[in-house]
Amino acid sequence: MAVKPRADIAIIGGSGLYEMEGLTRIREVRVATPFGKPSDAIVIGTLAGQRVGFLSRHGRGHRISPSMINYRANIYALKSLGVSRIISVSAVGSMKEHIEPRHFVLPDQFIDRTSQRMGTFFDRGLVAHVAFAEPICSDLSGIVGRAAKQVGVTTHVGGTYVCIEGPQFSTKAESMLYRQWGVDVIGMTNIPEAKLAREAEMCYATLALVTDYDCWHETEESVTVEAILNIMHDNVAQAKHVIVQALEYMAGSRTCGCGTALQQAIVTSPTAISALAKRRYQLFLPPKTKKKR
Repeated sequence: MAVKPRADIAIIGGSGLYEMEGLTRIREVRVATPFGKPSDAIVIGTLAGQRVGFLSRHGRGHRISPSMINYRANIYALKSLGVSRIISVSAVGSMKEHIEPRHFVLPDQFIDRTSQRMGTFFDRGLVAHVAFAEPICSDLSGIVGRAAKQVGVTTHVGGTYVCIEGPQFSTKAESMLYRQWGVDVIGMTNIPEAKLAREAEMCYATLALVTDYDCWHETEESVTVEAILNIMHDNVAQAKHVIVQALEYMAGSRTCGCGTALQQAIVTSPTAISALAKRRYQLFLPPKTKKKR
């Protein structure tokens, strides 16, 4: 029987980041999940001494729009391969003057403005309410921040990421409203990704790559795909260096609380969880719950 490939750390690549050079002992894995197909095959390999799984969020060739991404299948597939830490790389717009295009941001909060996405694994026969007050793993984000400093990228630590539905960019009125809320960056993909990672008891950190000023800036032209792509190339090259450096800093077991997020979150009585639900959620349930009664 073939040994199932495993990875400890995952890189989810956003717009412009469709592959990671330098991976060795590579194997591509297509994972079947109870939630459908992930965005693409997961490329597993060794990088900076770590077993890493790379997943292109939009699929190679950028085939999948933000609202059409199967976030549940993506996170489930990574969890099933043994991943406990996720670095999410995402292109974003800046909502503040001092956060300039080509800067990086490590947000620590989210505002969810999406409306069409399934934001939980637990939709059939099991209810869980995970804590999400602090949606980013501060330990993992700290490692990424240390790596960005080492690489020499201008990086803003902390801030709020507002996630909009897309695929259209904001109206000027919406952009000005988010500015009034004190938002730092705007993007389309980190929700529900971060929520699902928490439900899956995985550490999650966002490396946000600033490409533009959205449409609020009075002296800058409104955001266009062409302008974003021009800056994105430079951002992605730098992001790859940051990721490699971050991997070199990762060692040992996790000491944060992400790995026990479900411990007190499942409110459905074990006796009320059907055999069908147990099969659907076996990856998340504690051993005692999985046993037949």
